Amino acid sequence: MRPDPAKNDRLHAIQYSIRGLNAFYGKNPSLRGIDFDIRSRQILGIIGPSGSGKTTFLRTLNRLNDLVPDFRVEGRIHFKGENIYQPQYDVIRLRRRAGMVFALPVALPMSIYENVVYGPRTSGIKKRDRLYEIVEKSLKAAYLWDEVKERLDTSALRLSGGQQQRLSLARILALDPEVILLDEPCSGLDPISTAKIEEAMVSLKNRYTIVLVTNNTMQAARVADTTAFFLMGELVEYGPTRQMFTAPKDNRTNEYITGRFG
Repeated sequence: MRPDPAKNDRLHAIQYSIRGLNAFYGKNPSLRGIDFDIRSRQILGIIGPSGSGKTTFLRTLNRLNDLVPDFRVEGRIHFKGENIYQPQYDVIRLRRRAGMVFALPVALPMSIYENVVYGPRTSGIKKRDRLYEIVEKSLKAAYLWDEVKERLDTSALRLSGGQQQRLSLARILALDPEVILLDEPCSGLDPISTAKIEEAMVSLKNRYTIVLVTNNTMQAARVADTTAFFLMGELVEYGPTRQMFTAPKDNRTNEYITGRFG
């Protein structure tokens, strides 16, 4: 049976539309003239050398940069058609809809179970059965359940770095977001932990939009559906990952992914 293009368009509708995005820390520009769309239920890989603006861009998608003094943006970022930088926009709700996992694992000093239910509880969910269901579902989706299901009451700080990173992912999933923002989630992790997180990403894209910042170009090649190459605050190239890694349109892209700089 031939695929239905209209159905595919609906499945991968535009999640974010970025137009004319400029970002500044004080008077220093970090991003310049960023224009592209992020489609839903796909993995977007963002690559580029250190200082290219990758993390700054990622943090504009849920306005975490608002917490940085003297940070400001110009242009528009539409989340499902609504400008997230318009006055009175509900930033708290935005950060629930677009949760972030950072490069360094963040395990709260409490049990594994309490780490996962922390967000749902603050959202008003109190029933024990419902909370346990959320814990099991979230840990399974983060590929951690089988490793911790017999010790949910033990301290999360006793987990390995790779396990704590997957716990951080489970804590985001417990809030049932629409978008998962990953800022170098495998930085410093061993190959086995990295493989599990990548496996989780590929599985999760069936339900969530995933934006992955990575310094590992091969990781983007393995898991991303589309890739954006940033250099010195500008978007050099954006397109299907396979095309970018086999026939990049810009010579700078080719030089970066082949290791000639970066």
